[in-house]
Amino acid sequence: MLSYNQLTSPERELWDAFPVGRQVDLRTGVPEDDRVAEGGQWGPGRTVRAAVIVALLQGANTAQSGAIACLRLAGGRISGHLNLAGAQIAHGLWFEDCWFEESVDLSGASTQSIVIVASRVPGLEAGLTRVEGRIDLRRSRLESGSASPLHRKVTALSLINAHVSGAVNLNGAEIAAPEQWAVSAGGLVAEGGVYCQGGFVAHGELRFMGAQLPGGLHMRGALLKRPGQRGVALALDNAVASTLDFSDRFTANGIVRLQGARISDNVTFEGAVLNGPPDGQGPSLTAPRMQAVDFAFTLARSPSGTVDLRGAQVSHLHDNRHSWPDVVELDGFVYGSIQKDEAGERREAVRQRDSVAHRVAWIRHSPGYNPQPYEQLASWYRKAGHDDDARRVLLAKQRHRRQTLHPAARVWGHLLDATVGYGYRPWLAGVWLLALTLLGTLSFGSHSPNPVKQGESAPFQPLVYTLDLLIPIGGLGQRTAWYWSNDSLQWLAYLLTAFGWVLATAVIAGVTRTLQKS
Repeated sequence: MLSYNQLTSPERELWDAFPVGRQVDLRTGVPEDDRVAEGGQWGPGRTVRAAVIVALLQGANTAQSGAIACLRLAGGRISGHLNLAGAQIAHGLWFEDCWFEESVDLSGASTQSIVIVASRVPGLEAGLTRVEGRIDLRRSRLESGSASPLHRKVTALSLINAHVSGAVNLNGAEIAAPEQWAVSAGGLVAEGGVYCQGGFVAHGELRFMGAQLPGGLHMRGALLKRPGQRGVALALDNAVASTLDFSDRFTANGIVRLQGARISDNVTFEGAVLNGPPDGQGPSLTAPRMQAVDFAFTLARSPSGTVDLRGAQVSHLHDNRHSWPDVVELDGFVYGSIQKDEAGERREAVRQRDSVAHRVAWIRHSPGYNPQPYEQLASWYRKAGHDDDARRVLLAKQRHRRQTLHPAARVWGHLLDATVGYGYRPWLAGVWLLALTLLGTLSFGSHSPNPVKQGESAPFQPLVYTLDLLIPIGGLGQRTAWYWSNDSLQWLAYLLTAFGWVLATAVIAGVTRTLQKS
């Protein structure tokens, strides 16, 4: 147990100030001397042992009547290991412009607000911690320390399964664990949300798997670089949040992973830059089974890697000309509407010129053939009252599917496409019928046929004769009554008969297809 006589001058000042919550400021007021990066050179006049801080927080100097005890230190050098693991801390903890010699361990502790602003800390372990208040690390630099006892991984900031009744504020902070875990916060509950804005920089992977963030995750303008060993910059697998804000030049030099994340409001990447892993061998965004209301994927420039939205569900999709890379995984992606962002204005994409061609090209960026993206797009057009556009999408689906069939089926597919547009363009059958009728009428009308039975045939009518050849069912009494001695005209009659059967078969197949679900 420390005695008062064993304390140094700055430690006695802190000891006396603690019971009344008074701040102890050890800064000199000279900017060159107060730079936290040079805190390792601060002498005994600015040094406080970690053991003194632990003693105060564990009740070594109790609060005075009518005052609220709080540890408030500015401009100090904390020597030794600040070990408060499992402690029950009833007082606030506030550091500013301080330099910590060793890591801070708050794992399993129960405490009031933790404020360490504009300071340098070689690792903060706060796994399983319960904080009745906030964690405020604004403008601080956290560096990777030793491996966390909870997961044996080198981590700069560990918040695994921590519960914070307020917010976790990392605005302007720099967290450095290059190619390791910069933040490990799986299972974190931060009721006030997590804020990584105002110049926030992370070297290493940010992990929020299974986190519950009712106040959201706010990362406007954040920079994520030197990702973990798997190339992941940010992992939010199965996280639950009100909002995810990756806007205003948010930059990720690694994979952003939102697999199974459930967002009750909006996910925005407005003006973001997704560079993917540094080696270029992975996706920029993976969000399979993500759920959100608004998904604003309006990037500042096109992602360098693939975008995976398989099985994701959003009510409203917003995109722009930079949104989609060369490869997009869209199988199972469900959306209620699409809006296009142009010159800062969002407009219904269904009203855009060449909307169908643009959206079909978007689907074709998905590897292989999957019918669901086409059916989803057609459903959206139908709901918007654009049935013609919906049929154009379904026609594009059949043309894409045709490429996966064996040669004989592809030939039949080309025939269906040319004659009736797979049933989505039935008017083509009328065009073919008119063209063939005109061809036959003009060809047969310039020659005289021979009657099958002299004196028994009805007068020859070129138009009726041609229609009789083209209509395979029933008869108009012309094709059986006349024949041609001219071989060319006789072969034309055979061809028109064959075309009639093919056209009728294609019409029946097309009508059957349109009556089906798709």
